Amino acid sequence: MPTQRKVGTAQKIGWAIALLFTAASSTALAALLMWFAPTPHATAEPPNQSIKELVRGAVGYRVTRPVNILVMGIDRVLTAPPDSPEVFSGRSDTMLLVHVDPDGNKVNVLSIPRDTQVRIPGVGITKINHANMEGGAELAATTVTENFEGVTIDRYVRVDTSAFKELVDLLGGVEVYVPTRMKYTDNTQKLHIDLEPGLQVLNGDQAEQFARFRKDATGDIGRVQRQQQLIRALRERVANPTIIPKIPQIIELLKSHIDTNMSMEEMLALANFGLQLERDNFQMVLLPGRFSRPDESVASYWILNPEGKARLMQQFFGVASDGGEAYEATDINRLRIAVQNATGSPEVGNKVARYLRDQGFRNVYVVHDWSEVLPQTEVISQNGDLDSARQLQTTLQLGQVIPASTGDLDSDLTLRVGEDWLELHSQEVE
Repeated sequence: MPTQRKVGTAQKIGWAIALLFTAASSTALAALLMWFAPTPHATAEPPNQSIKELVRGAVGYRVTRPVNILVMGIDRVLTAPPDSPEVFSGRSDTMLLVHVDPDGNKVNVLSIPRDTQVRIPGVGITKINHANMEGGAELAATTVTENFEGVTIDRYVRVDTSAFKELVDLLGGVEVYVPTRMKYTDNTQKLHIDLEPGLQVLNGDQAEQFARFRKDATGDIGRVQRQQQLIRALRERVANPTIIPKIPQIIELLKSHIDTNMSMEEMLALANFGLQLERDNFQMVLLPGRFSRPDESVASYWILNPEGKARLMQQFFGVASDGGEAYEATDINRLRIAVQNATGSPEVGNKVARYLRDQGFRNVYVVHDWSEVLPQTEVISQNGDLDSARQLQTTLQLGQVIPASTGDLDSDLTLRVGEDWLELHSQEVE
């Protein structure tokens, strides 16, 4: 069985910051302001202070009930004067719904693709990213409530994307695996994307390219997956104590790039809650759905899966569907499990698939090899079913559970097979 890694203070600080790291590009780094701005020690000789001293200002604040926060990264409005409210009047490039549950000591993050087809009150059927442009944060929140089982939106956070590149550069870059060649120019947003594949440290400009690229077969959904990948990488980077001396610069940069209706006390309470958060209790999931067909619409939409949406809203946000159905746990043997070879050795995917079928799993299929060799197997809970992911991990007696929708889109679980499989199961797969 996998051993439990001991968690240090620095890592927990990173996860606490990650509580508000909820929109991959600029919104993610907005958390740094929410975390450090109220702390009086952040501006006085930060290199000589411990991490605990930097955050002790948050200790007196607590999250006392479940809270839902709508987080939006807003497209650049090129005609808006800097530091003006118009900066936040564009379409939402990224939208996430964050559920903070103090009773269960967990945070669930729902990625809502910008192309999701919804009914916007007073506007009609269109993409959800239009809501903020049409009526600001209030209309965006109302749109989510009316299209997602009546879920209550308690607070919102909006961040413009213009600060992202400088922030990543201040952090010293972020290490990300780029799975394929990315090349595209978006003239409307003055964005030129040109990335080579492979594991690399991306600077600010490159990280924005990675987060916003969408010109491949998976379009906006693939971009959501990359944003979740970037969130995980940023969480690890921010946990590094070397960023402490850079806090004053980061605060100054971010001050004019955030719009929220959260009070400072509420921000401190969320930050303090994040200190107690364990790794597996921060889970990201993609809104269930499918791509629209050409015969359905001229525009390209992400069409909601009504049953999948209702199940997710109940399990992740405690919101019952209109019919009041209760959804039971799925039999893991019936789940769709995608096997992806990440060992660099040929035919491992097919061998592992046969092994799983021999263990009683009925719906196993193999997808194309992952181009990065992984030392440790990843069990990815594609649709948010962490319990089933842990059951599969137990069956394998190896690997780590990834609480994010970064696997195969058609799967319930994606098993990305690493080199630890070869070490432990070499005889079984021969």
